[in-house]
Amino acid sequence: MKCGAKCFIVQAEINGKVQAIPVNARTSIQARKVVCLEYSDRLKIIGVKVNKDTQ
Repeated sequence: MKCGAKCFIVQAEINGKVQAIPVNARTSIQARKVVCLEYSDRLKIIGVKVNKDTQ
Protein backbone atom coordinates (compact mmCIF):
# COMPACT_ATOMS: atom_id res chain seq x y z
CA MET A 1 0.00 0.00 0.00
CA LYS A 2 1.41 3.36 -1.01
CA CYS A 3 1.67 6.40 1.23
CA GLY A 4 -1.56 8.42 1.12
CA ALA A 5 -3.62 5.57 -0.31
CA LYS A 6 -7.31 5.21 0.51
CA CYS A 7 -9.82 2.46 -0.07
CA PHE A 8 -12.16 3.22 -2.97
CA ILE A 9 -15.28 1.30 -3.96
CA VAL A 10 -15.62 1.08 -7.73
CA GLN A 11 -19.13 0.22 -8.93
CA ALA A 12 -18.91 -1.41 -12.32
CA GLU A 13 -20.94 -3.52 -14.69
CA ILE A 14 -18.94 -6.61 -15.62
CA ASN A 15 -20.46 -9.07 -18.09
CA GLY A 16 -23.95 -7.68 -17.41
CA LYS A 17 -23.69 -7.84 -13.59
CA VAL A 18 -23.22 -4.83 -11.30
CA GLN A 19 -20.39 -5.36 -8.81
CA ALA A 20 -18.71 -3.29 -6.08
CA ILE A 21 -14.94 -3.75 -6.23
CA PRO A 22 -12.72 -2.48 -3.37
CA VAL A 23 -9.45 -0.90 -4.58
CA ASN A 24 -6.54 0.68 -2.68
CA ALA A 25 -5.31 3.78 -4.54
CA ARG A 26 -4.25 7.38 -3.99
CA THR A 27 -6.92 8.96 -6.19
CA SER A 28 -10.22 7.97 -7.77
CA ILE A 29 -8.60 8.18 -11.22
CA GLN A 30 -5.94 5.69 -10.19
CA ALA A 31 -8.65 3.39 -8.80
CA ARG A 32 -10.39 3.46 -12.20
CA LYS A 33 -7.10 2.60 -13.95
CA VAL A 34 -6.48 -0.39 -11.66
CA VAL A 35 -9.93 -1.82 -12.35
CA CYS A 36 -9.66 -1.15 -16.09
CA LEU A 37 -6.35 -3.00 -16.29
CA GLU A 38 -7.79 -6.00 -14.45
CA TYR A 39 -11.11 -6.37 -16.32
CA SER A 40 -10.18 -4.62 -19.63
CA ASP A 41 -12.90 -4.77 -22.30
CA ARG A 42 -15.64 -6.46 -20.21
CA LEU A 43 -16.06 -3.38 -18.00
CA LYS A 44 -18.33 -0.34 -17.75
CA ILE A 45 -17.59 1.84 -14.70
CA ILE A 46 -20.68 3.31 -13.04
CA GLY A 47 -19.07 5.25 -10.17
CA VAL A 48 -16.20 5.55 -7.69
CA LYS A 49 -16.58 6.41 -3.99
CA VAL A 50 -14.22 6.61 -1.01
CA ASN A 51 -14.95 3.87 1.52
CA LYS A 52 -15.73 5.78 4.73
CA ASP A 53 -15.66 2.61 6.88
CA THR A 54 -11.87 2.13 6.66
CA GLN A 55 -10.82 5.69 7.51
